[in-house]
Amino acid sequence: MNEKRNIFAHHHPVSKAERIAQSGHKPAIVWFTGLSGSGKSTVAGAVEEMLHAQNIHTYLLDGDNLRMGLNSDLGFSEADRDENIRRVGQVAKLFVDAGVVVLSSFISPSAAERARVRELVSVDEFIEVFVNCPLEVCEERDVKGLYAKARAGLIESFTGVSAPYEAPSNAEIEIDTHSLSIAESAGMVANYVLKKIKN
Repeated sequence: MNEKRNIFAHHHPVSKAERIAQSGHKPAIVWFTGLSGSGKSTVAGAVEEMLHAQNIHTYLLDGDNLRMGLNSDLGFSEADRDENIRRVGQVAKLFVDAGVVVLSSFISPSAAERARVRELVSVDEFIEVFVNCPLEVCEERDVKGLYAKARAGLIESFTGVSAPYEAPSNAEIEIDTHSLSIAESAGMVANYVLKKIKN
């Protein structure tokens, strides 16, 4: 028996349009993708501060934080990583429905999984940010000590070392965090977002 036949969508009295009207700006998913150590979370945090200062309703979803709660049951197999991004995409979609600009910081190495998230919302509600930084620079930073563990064989299927990363070919924004400062990178993203969401 298919239990899903007993599930019905509940339509809420307050519409997405009404929530957008109240906030005074359009919602969006700002999706930061890049290698570990590229600066995704740092730049996303700086962008959120800039948008917050402009009275934009925001929320930041970070990979490690979600793996401590919502996705704490998932490992790092290919199937689990796909499920991780699937869940994050669905959460981000809810934030868009709430009229919020949600900044999502995830390695998300597969172009296909990023495309699936993009398809969850309207064309103008998804902004992909490619945080581009050479692998050798990310490895030199090794902020969390993960590259060293991966090179030592302590972490399997580590993106950039023993697992592939498919760089975006059509990202709305590309920032080179090897040559740009955090402030410069965040400013580029924040300015782009503000132009897209202002009513």
